[in-house]
Order: sequence, then structure tokens, then C-alpha cells
Amino acid sequence: METTRVLLATPGQIGPLRVRNRVVMAPMGTNYSTTDGLSTERDKLYYAERARGGVGMIMTEAMVVTEHARPHHNSLCCYHDRFIPGLASLVEAIKAHGAYVCGQLNHRGALLRRSVLNMEPVGPSPWKNPNTGDAVRPLTVPEIVEIQKLFVDAARRLQQAGYDGVEVHAGNGYLFQQFFTPRINKRADQYGGSFDNRARLLLETIARLKDAMPDFPLIVRLSASEFAEGGYSQDEIIELAHRLEASGVSALDISGGSNESPQLSKYCIQTPSFPRRCLAPYSKPIKEAVSIPVLVAGRIVVPEDAEAVLAEGCADFVSLGRALYADPHWCLKAFGEVKAPIRKCIACNICFERLTLEKDVACVHNPMIGTEFEALEYAEPQLVSTSRTVHPRRALVLGAGVSGVEAARVLAGRGHDVEIWEKADRPGGQMPLAIAAPDKREVEPVWTYRWQEAQHLGVRVRTGVSASAQSIREFNPDFVIVATGARPRPCPFDTSRLDASVIVADAWDVLATPERVPPGARATIIGGGMVGLETADLLSLHGVSCTIVEALPAVAASMARNNRMELIERIEARGTRILTGVTVLAAEASGIEIEGADGSTTKLEIGDFLIVAIGPTSDSEGARVCAGAGVPFAVVGDAYRPGDFLSCLRDAWMVALSIDHRFRDERKPTPAGSATDSFQHSRSTIYD
Repeated sequence: METTRVLLATPGQIGPLRVRNRVVMAPMGTNYSTTDGLSTERDKLYYAERARGGVGMIMTEAMVVTEHARPHHNSLCCYHDRFIPGLASLVEAIKAHGAYVCGQLNHRGALLRRSVLNMEPVGPSPWKNPNTGDAVRPLTVPEIVEIQKLFVDAARRLQQAGYDGVEVHAGNGYLFQQFFTPRINKRADQYGGSFDNRARLLLETIARLKDAMPDFPLIVRLSASEFAEGGYSQDEIIELAHRLEASGVSALDISGGSNESPQLSKYCIQTPSFPRRCLAPYSKPIKEAVSIPVLVAGRIVVPEDAEAVLAEGCADFVSLGRALYADPHWCLKAFGEVKAPIRKCIACNICFERLTLEKDVACVHNPMIGTEFEALEYAEPQLVSTSRTVHPRRALVLGAGVSGVEAARVLAGRGHDVEIWEKADRPGGQMPLAIAAPDKREVEPVWTYRWQEAQHLGVRVRTGVSASAQSIREFNPDFVIVATGARPRPCPFDTSRLDASVIVADAWDVLATPERVPPGARATIIGGGMVGLETADLLSLHGVSCTIVEALPAVAASMARNNRMELIERIEARGTRILTGVTVLAAEASGIEIEGADGSTTKLEIGDFLIVAIGPTSDSEGARVCAGAGVPFAVVGDAYRPGDFLSCLRDAWMVALSIDHRFRDERKPTPAGSATDSFQHSRSTIYD
């Protein structure tokens, strides 16, 4: 074991539980349950794989204590005895792999949404849910007492289902935090005003839980800071930690921020701009103030991050959330028991966005999350002998971008003979563009993980190769995967009447060579999708004045909202203008004529550069060539339909797995000789 991971692998104590290492899986929603809140086989697959992956303790996603507080259509529930059998089956699946299991209980209070099952937002005081604008009804004292009893009833069900402990969610802007913060709690009774009164709801609930189940381990999640003006102070959260320890709590789980708005939610579901271990400095004063174990979350991506948190005395355990979405085998890889690189979370927050949109959770880096195909046998097939095919095939992949390399990685891992042809003079596809903007280096592991694995598996990659029907026939593949990607759409309006002083460029070219737009220049960007905004981000950072023109009512609608809002705030702070609901009618001289949503027209001066960022179109040449060659093929990723990393990688992974099924009834041996002997190209570069 590497010395940098000694503390992480050391067993630790949480109450009576001796946890096998210092990694706790954070409670994260999935929407894998039924619409009635019952556990499903998909839940079991998801949690069991992470237990199998070596996590010391798993906290299952937040479960509601009342049917009147459902957060999502398909979230787990624990407000009735009918949920016990399913939860017991879930617990059994987790414990079969040696992990403890703790259940988180929550009430969202004022952050409940009427749009989801018509849940009524309730809280300490009259307020408005900033996410929805819904009015919040203050709870009466009898209702507060009833909610406390509901927490006790739900915890008892968890105990009956075989859980090893319970966590009360008192952070991230939910009901208990709403009562604790003076920003929101304006009550004048025993539950508002002073510190003692604002902490009363939580402390009374904990007391009820301890009275009912004195030996059942109890953990409380807190936000170390709200990161909002008018919130509670560090002294107050430390005093609350003292009170919780005195009440018999077994551990504290530290997060930050509030999910009431993207501006505050980014402190608990961080964007790529946040540094690694961002919450550790906030947990350290709490750890130093109490003697019970402290857990902390916050951009802990790789084992070295976790080890540093422990070594610096910021926590006793690390709470991994999105990192375990991305790689369920994080722990086994960290401890050297699985010899493969960790798929690092890139903080794209598509997982969180999908939950907000009432979709099942998904992960860009791990597109098969929540299915049997994310098991080690399929995720890292080269490591499991039973995963290797008994009838290896000769496969050709056209395109050495992320999709093509992913397909080749899975194929080679299963024992097929694979070669990639790439038309450009280097592998990587659009990856350099994806990491060009500020803070986008965090996205790079999507590429490096797959490229390194493909090289390790001996995948041959030829660059500078333009495939033809003849060359494909000469190669004689059993199957071809077309992953030739996409190209930018041309400008949708005529630019020939613009002055010669206006330079028309594509956003992809600008991202690749931003120095062509000098500081002090003025640029108008046509298209306000993610590429348009990231182009403005990169240019404005270097002193370019940018205006974004977008036809839709909102910009970058496909981005996760935390990331989107931070990006918009950043570029607007540098003076970038964003015009939405605007159609370009014509371009002439030094400007463009635009029409607003109200039908009014005006002329907008372009400046020095007109940059086109209106999205990609699929490159269909590879499919046309394969059809001409008369070989079986499938089109994946952007070549099939322009999308994101999630859709591209899902296509590539699953099509690669499909090859064995395509030839199930055939017993065609692999052609003799090396695949490199059957095709040569004078300009090609071979990566062995």
C-alpha cells in the first residue's frame, strides 16, 4: 500500500461500529425507487456495487419521514411500515460485502416543491422558496412536535430493517437548518430568536431519538457555514456541535451551503472552480471542538485528497459523494486491490441536475451507473477473467476521440483485437476544446482515464488516416465502430456583406487558438450554449469585450444549474453582455440587424470579431464509407447524434459490449497475423 494512503485505509470507530476504513459514502439521491417510494432491484445493484467496491460505511439517500414531504417522484421513503421489507433487502445486499449501512432521514421544509407531488413548503416563518417562488407556511408548535415524532418512527423502522445507524440531515438548507439560521427563522416563540430557541427543534428531536433508541448510533449532518450574509456564525455552529455531542450523538457529518439557490447550493455541490478539499478548513474547528468523530465532504476526488484531510486533522472520516457516482470501486483502487485508475469526478454536476429535473441519476464518467453493467466485470473487464470473450473478434474504430477510445478500451478489455484510425494528426478529438476554458481542466480525466487504459491494453492507434471503403475492406474487420464525432455548424446567415475589418471565426477555432483574439478586442458571439459561454469566459479573462446573442429565452440551458449560474455570474462580472430571445436578421458593414422577442429590430455593432457558436452537426462520412465497404458497423457518440460526454460514452460502452451478442451464433476465428500488417499509411503515426 502506498504510504500516502495509510490513514485512509485504517479502521475507525463511529459509536459502537468499527468501520473497516475511513471512507463513508455520502447520502445522495438516485430516483431509482418506485413512484411510491419502495426500494427496487436497481437500488440494490447501485448500493451493493459500492459496498463491493470497498466503502467502509454507506449512507443511503435521504428518506422522508412523512408522505407530505416527498422531494422527488422516485425517492426512497420510510414513513410507513410497508417500506421495511424493501429496505431490509437493501441492507442485506450492502452488508453482504462487508460495509456498514446508515440511513439518512430528512425533511426539506421550505424547500419542498409544489411541482413535485404537490408538496407544501413549510418552515419556521413566512418566506419564499428561492428556487420556485412558492410561499412557505410557518409550522405550528403541534406540527413541530408531530414532525419530531415522525423522525423517531422512521428511525425505528430503519433499525427494524437492519440498519446500523441513522443520520439526521440538519444541513444544506433543509428544515433543521431553516430553524437554526436567523436568516430564515423570524419566529417569536420558543423555536425562534435566541441560539437556544433556534437550536431547539434539532436538539429536541435528537433527545427523542436517544430516548426511544438509546443504543442506536446517531449521526447529524451540519453545514459548517451557510456562506450567506445574515446566517449563523462559526461560533454558533461550534456551540451546536458541543450540544449535539452532549446529547449522545455518535458523529458529526460536515457539509456546507444551502440548496435553496444555485448561488448557495454550489457550496455543497461544488463546481470545478472550487479547490479540492474545499470544506476541510471549515470542518477543522468543529473537529477540534468535539471528541466524537467528524466526517467531511467537499471535492474529495482522489485518495491523496482524502489522505490530506485526515493528516491535517480536519476530520476522522471522509464523506465521498459524487466520487462514488463516478467510480463505485474507488476504495479498492485507492488501496491497490484493483489495478486500474480511478475514474475521477469532474464536478460537471449532471447528476444533481438530473435529480432536479426528476430524472434518474446519471454520471458522465460512469454512464452505466445504477445498472448491472457498472459492475467491475463490465467497467474494467480486463481485470476479470470471466469477462473476456471466448471468441475474439477483429474490430476497427474510426475516430480517436473520447467515444472511440472508450469503445476500444472496452473491446480490448474483453479480449478483442482492436485498432483505431484517426483522421487528425493526434488523438483526442474535441477534448482540447472541452478543457480550453477556465476551470475546465477538471474535465480532463474523462479523456486521460480512457486513453491511458487503452494504451495499457495495447490498443493500436493510427493518426493521419483517412478511411476509405477499400482500406476498410483490406483491413477485413469483423465489425466497425464509427466514432468520427461532429463538426461545427456553419454561420446561419450571410456574412459576405460585412466589412473586411470584421473577422468571422468559429468558436471551436477560437477555443483552440484564443491568442488570435487580442486583449482589448471586441467580439460578438452568435450562440449562447455552453460553447458560446465558455468562449466568452476564456476571452473575457484576457481582456476581450464580449457580447453573446442567443435566440432562446435562456443561455446554456443544458448545463447543470450550479455550474451554469456560476459561469454566467463570472462572465457578467467581466462586462460580458448577454442578449436572449434575439434573432439575427442580417449582417452588413460592421453590424448585425437583430430582432427581439417583442418584434422590435435594432442594429448591433459587432466589433472586431464575429464568433459563431451555434452547435455541432454529426460527421456522417465514416458511416457512408462503412456502408460502401459492406462491413457491419454501428455509429456512436456525436457521429450518431451530437450530445454530451454522458451520451457519447454510454453509446460507446454499450455498443462495444454488444459485439459478442452480434456474433453469438458464429464461431469465426480471429484472422491470422497482426492487424498492423494489413494496413499501412505513409502519413500515419502508430501509438503502440
